[in-house]
Amino acid sequence: MKELLEERFNDVYRKFKLHFYMETFARFQDREASLTTVESFAMEAIAALGSPTVHEFATFMRISSSNAAYKIGSLIKKGYVEKVQSESDGREYHLRPTQKYLDYYNVSASYVHEVIERIKQRFSPEDLAKLEEMLQVMSEELMPEVPASA
Repeated sequence: MKELLEERFNDVYRKFKLHFYMETFARFQDREASLTTVESFAMEAIAALGSPTVHEFATFMRISSSNAAYKIGSLIKKGYVEKVQSESDGREYHLRPTQKYLDYYNVSASYVHEVIERIKQRFSPEDLAKLEEMLQVMSEELMPEVPASA
């Protein structure tokens, strides 16, 4: 039997996912869906990883570099990602979502902001400070499998 804390956490996580899916599908309905489901997930990962290289993206997604390069090529052709040359190493290129992607597919950030504003109105400054501390510990110490975004 799951404990109450785990149930509450899963409920919040589920609601964030469902909101994302709801908004994503609503946007698909308003226009032709130009990204496949796999490409949408790839773009979400690229954005969350914070300008990874093709190799970093491939390693994180656990796919071959050639498979990653193929997927990235398709995303570049569709105008959703661009390769930006590294300032420190001219041989290296980083992947960056274009404004086209940000305008049409980045639906999570505004909802997170909306929920955070509601949290600020509902809870005391002390509770907010504790929540911030707990989230920081979760991100930095308790989730080592997932890299920090840039």
